[in-house]
Amino acid sequence: MSRPLSVVIGQASTKGVKAINQDAIGKVIPTEPQLSTKGIVVAMADGISSSQVSQIASQTAISSFLDDYYCTSDSWSVKTSVQKVIKSINYWLYAQTQNSPYRFEKDKGFITTFSALVLKSNTAHVFHSGDTRIYLLSGGQLQQLTTDHRRVVSSQVSYLTRALGIEQQLEIDYHSQAIEKGDIFILTTDGVYEFLNNKQIIHHIAHSETLDIAAKQIVDQALLEGSDDNLSIQIVRIEHVPDYQLDEVQQHVTQLPLPPRLHPRMQFDGYEIVREIYISSRSHVFLARDLTSQETVVIKTPSTELRNDSQYLEIFMLEEWIAKRLNNPHVAKAIGLTRKRNFLYLVSEFIEGVSLNQWMIDNPKPNLNQVRAIIGQIAKGLQTFHRQEMIHQDLRPNNIMIDRSNTVKIIDFGSTYIAGVTSAISADTLRGTMRYSAPEYFLGHVGSERSDIYSLAVITYQMLSGRFPYGTEIAQAKNMSAQRRLSYRSLINDDSEFPIWIDDALRRALHIDPLKRHGELSEFIYDLHHPNKAYLSRNRRPLIERDPVMFWQGLSIIFFLVIMIQLAL
Repeated sequence: MSRPLSVVIGQASTKGVKAINQDAIGKVIPTEPQLSTKGIVVAMADGISSSQVSQIASQTAISSFLDDYYCTSDSWSVKTSVQKVIKSINYWLYAQTQNSPYRFEKDKGFITTFSALVLKSNTAHVFHSGDTRIYLLSGGQLQQLTTDHRRVVSSQVSYLTRALGIEQQLEIDYHSQAIEKGDIFILTTDGVYEFLNNKQIIHHIAHSETLDIAAKQIVDQALLEGSDDNLSIQIVRIEHVPDYQLDEVQQHVTQLPLPPRLHPRMQFDGYEIVREIYISSRSHVFLARDLTSQETVVIKTPSTELRNDSQYLEIFMLEEWIAKRLNNPHVAKAIGLTRKRNFLYLVSEFIEGVSLNQWMIDNPKPNLNQVRAIIGQIAKGLQTFHRQEMIHQDLRPNNIMIDRSNTVKIIDFGSTYIAGVTSAISADTLRGTMRYSAPEYFLGHVGSERSDIYSLAVITYQMLSGRFPYGTEIAQAKNMSAQRRLSYRSLINDDSEFPIWIDDALRRALHIDPLKRHGELSEFIYDLHHPNKAYLSRNRRPLIERDPVMFWQGLSIIFFLVIMIQLAL
């Protein structure tokens, strides 16, 4: 059997003469199977010096990239995986600037350069945006593999033309090339390469005992040469290259076939199928047992009817990445594979319990505290999506599980929208289930966090009343005019035991106009627990309704006083 890819990495990073280090570096050398399926990653980011928050941008870019890349589907190519991850990071950084005081001063926002080297099988994949550089040292020659995205106006003035966080849409340079034993890749920031020439860098690498020593010596010499910036360098030497070819690996990994038709007692890829959970036109879900760990898991496979639908398969593979990115007790957990995968499928934790839909059938009239407890847990899980610029888009009782310890968990991420990654839905495409979908989806608009709040409010309304806030009419309201004619059906009636301010909180969260809903999940949850003064002042019932006896007593006193005054005159 061929030996796997192996490397040696040395690195150094320092703030230099500056107060803080706005550079960030990172590396991951995984074990199998990820060494073969995902490869080795080395990455570098350099926050812009004009910004006081760019160190946050660079650190976030590196940490998020190293975490998220290894969460992407094994069925994706390196290029697809990296590009999707970087686009997601870029969108998040851009959003932070837009929501900060620096939205009109981008040079003070969350902006960073970014360069990454992914070594997989016998191929190097180079990704780049900004003016950090990646070099290849081979045969005694130092070759720059990246292009600086910097425009020089004068000897004193220059600016970045491309970097993470500058624009909502990001263009990433990419190329790949074969690697050989002894090749040395170098990632470095301008604080190093602007003050040292190629011969100096080559000399330190050639004459140092280790690459870590070489990296430190290069940084130290750049400082002696007058570097006035942060200084970072990573040196990667290829120790062994596998005999097999990349296309052989991709044939087995990045182009995984769809699984065969599964059935109970069947052994499949190291699992034993226990039973069918559900079969739909979009996916097949089974309960299974890991033959190695004996762990009970859930296996989800693509629908055989859609095996030729590339868009569907892409969404299916995104679901695994989403699940791996979310680490929250109220979100179903993805199970990472410790062995080679031979087919396209998803593995997640088995939640022993019931769906919220079944719970509502078993508990047709829950009290307010029970509803608050469940909705609050759903909101905590949903907040994890929103913090990562994701919208669930299919929140409904069948996609919520309650386990035996009464922990509530969100499942099924097949409709989740990822900012900067997922293509916007078309006008004729509706994600999710109609009765729980926000009105803006019926107009063909892209959803927002407020859309998820709407869906959560529908569930809350249904749990409290057994009804839906707009009945069945909302599914037919597919233009603005029709939606304006919709009328919210109050939760409060003669039999209601809920305070009127609960209805007001729901009325706001369920508003047809998303801009008039709660802006944050926490705000909605707070209004479910505390009377909003705005609601109380606006909706205080007349005295005759609150206390008829006092009303008539007061009215009688007024009449008596009027009569006495008239008699006195």
